[in-house]
Amino acid sequence: MASTAAGKQRIPKVAKVKNKAPAEVQITAEQLLREAKERELELLPPPPKQKITDSEELNDYKLKKRKGFEDNIRKNRTVISNWIKYAQWEESLKEVQRARSIYERALDVDHRNITLWLKYAEMEMKSRQVNHARNIWDRAITILPRVNQFWYKYTYMEEMLGNIAGCRQVFERWMEWEPEEQAWHSYINFELRYKEVDKARSIYENYILYKKLYLDTYMKNWIKYATFEEKHGYVARARKVFERAVEFFGEEQINESLYVAFARFEEKQKEFERVRVIYKYALDRIPKQQAQELFKNYTVFEKRFGDRRGIEDVIVSKRRFQYEEEVKASPHNYDAWFDYLRLVESDADADTVREVYERAIANIPPIQEKRHWRRYIYLWINYALYEELEVKDPERTRQVYQACLELIPHKKFTFAKIWLLYGQFEIRQKNLQNARRGLGTAIGKCPKNKLFKGYIELELQLREFDRCRKLYEKYLEFSPENCTTWIKFAELETILGDTDRGRAIFELAIGQPRLDMPEVLWKSYIDFEIEQEEYDNTRGLYKRLLQRTQHVKVWISYAQFELSIDSDDRMQRCRQTYEEANKGMQSCEEKEERLMLLESWRDFEDEFGSFANKERVCKLLPEKVKKRRKITAEDGSDAGWEEYYDYIFPEDAANQPNLKLLAMAKMWKKQQQEDEKEEGDDEEGEEGQQAPQEKEAQESSEPDEQGPAASREKPENEYDDRDEDDESSSSSSSSSDSERDGGGREDDKDKTEETKADTENH
Repeated sequence: MASTAAGKQRIPKVAKVKNKAPAEVQITAEQLLREAKERELELLPPPPKQKITDSEELNDYKLKKRKGFEDNIRKNRTVISNWIKYAQWEESLKEVQRARSIYERALDVDHRNITLWLKYAEMEMKSRQVNHARNIWDRAITILPRVNQFWYKYTYMEEMLGNIAGCRQVFERWMEWEPEEQAWHSYINFELRYKEVDKARSIYENYILYKKLYLDTYMKNWIKYATFEEKHGYVARARKVFERAVEFFGEEQINESLYVAFARFEEKQKEFERVRVIYKYALDRIPKQQAQELFKNYTVFEKRFGDRRGIEDVIVSKRRFQYEEEVKASPHNYDAWFDYLRLVESDADADTVREVYERAIANIPPIQEKRHWRRYIYLWINYALYEELEVKDPERTRQVYQACLELIPHKKFTFAKIWLLYGQFEIRQKNLQNARRGLGTAIGKCPKNKLFKGYIELELQLREFDRCRKLYEKYLEFSPENCTTWIKFAELETILGDTDRGRAIFELAIGQPRLDMPEVLWKSYIDFEIEQEEYDNTRGLYKRLLQRTQHVKVWISYAQFELSIDSDDRMQRCRQTYEEANKGMQSCEEKEERLMLLESWRDFEDEFGSFANKERVCKLLPEKVKKRRKITAEDGSDAGWEEYYDYIFPEDAANQPNLKLLAMAKMWKKQQQEDEKEEGDDEEGEEGQQAPQEKEAQESSEPDEQGPAASREKPENEYDDRDEDDESSSSSSSSSDSERDGGGREDDKDKTEETKADTENH
């Protein structure tokens, strides 16, 4: 028990945290580290400075340091930095022999370490031990001949020592290893520093024939060789180098950079004919997509030293080559053909242009779908227009049109534009028979709306109205649901003065079972009758239309029509129309349309009606109510609630009980206010004494005022948010309904008298 108790005592009690909210000042790990650095908590004091006063202390110090270095080396022999630090420390004490011994020991560990060789050789050069340094460099380039840094340092040391022959010998040894390009140039620059031009030339000869590099780099070496000869005044030798390069590479490995350099060299020598020959020779042999720079330089050369014709030839030939490559790569790229043809038409003869057009139209789309033929068909159109307008060859133009029309698969699709262009071309050639034959063939093979419209417009311009009538008949047989065609046909007859024929056409049109725009057709028919001042026919049309549709715009248009007629009873007719519309739209579910009708009626009464008519229309206006309803998502889940505005019309039987109750509450409140006002006038002398009693009476009457309004039951998922103006309008409309209901008014009077009696007793 004692041990258990002792164990329990050893367990520390956990402190209960009462407030677990975050502290106002938050401390981050970054802040702790920054404060520790600022306060220098972890900085160790520097070791004490030791002053050496005699040789014994110095020897002890050296022994201690050497022992430390040796211990580090013994722990890890492969860490070369320990060896280098050890050797540099010995070097700082002028113990060169000891440092050399340390470097040699390090080389036994890792003889392929570049840094170790460089530090070793630098130590010998600092100590002015030239032979030792040469020995080290020889050993280094023998063991690691691909390390260019050893060769550069070795040659630099020999050149600084003035040992030119030894430096040249090192370079020769280096060149045997086939180094990179920069090594050869270093050797050449070394010889040029000592005016050894012949030796530099021999190095170039060995380099361009012996060294194998990538093609671009290899070609640059030839160019550098020629530039070297030109720089030193050997023009003939430089030209010979270029000619040898062209022969050496041949046509298989030809490159534009070589010809550009060759041409620039000849341009500097004022040999312009040679330059032009070089450019043309290169352009004939190099693929066009690889000769962009060559074209650019040739153009610049012609602009500087050539005539205008030469410049234009260069530009046109360059672009022509580009387009040729594009159309070869993608023969069905019709946009490239359009650009190519535009270039050829601007600077070529008719035969060349025809050849290009024939090549272009030979690339027929592989799929017989209209979307693939849309761009292709414009090649034929441009071809025909070129033959007609530029070459002025009507016979060949006719052949182009006929070939195009034979090529198009008319059973699957057609292009009305081609048929119409062909017909217009024949009209311009004064060959009316061919034009009509072609358009008639088009309508027979592949009738289209655009074809009919174009043909009818053509005959209208020729004033052939009988043909127009026949074409309209064919057009309506093809497309009887096209309302625009019916309207245009009737307008034509109206223009020709045959109104009965136009009316008959309209009657046929509205009798069609299917129309694409019936509202436009009816409006045109009504406007036609109004223009003819046949008002009875117009009313009949409106009534027939209203039998088909009860649209609010039709009623409003009907009323405005009645108002626009110059007659004595136009106001009465217009008002009667509005009344019929209101009755007819009481069953309409679209309350906005009904509201639109009433607003139009109100505007009419405001302008032309009496005060009683205005009041009557205002009582018909609805009350605007804000409601809520549930929203259901597509998957059937509940998506929340949304607010919307609804209109409550006084004449709606479904809303009559609610409106009646609301009107009664309004009237009760109004009656109470009037009674209170009368009592106040009778008891003016006793205002001070009766004020508390009146206040108590008002407070006691307030719950009764809220009673009728609070007794209204609202649906669970909607509520009313009525404005004050809307309430007044609804109350007035509801009061008129309550007047018509005798029982409701008697109840209202009884309730008002009872409330008044209670107030007086109180």
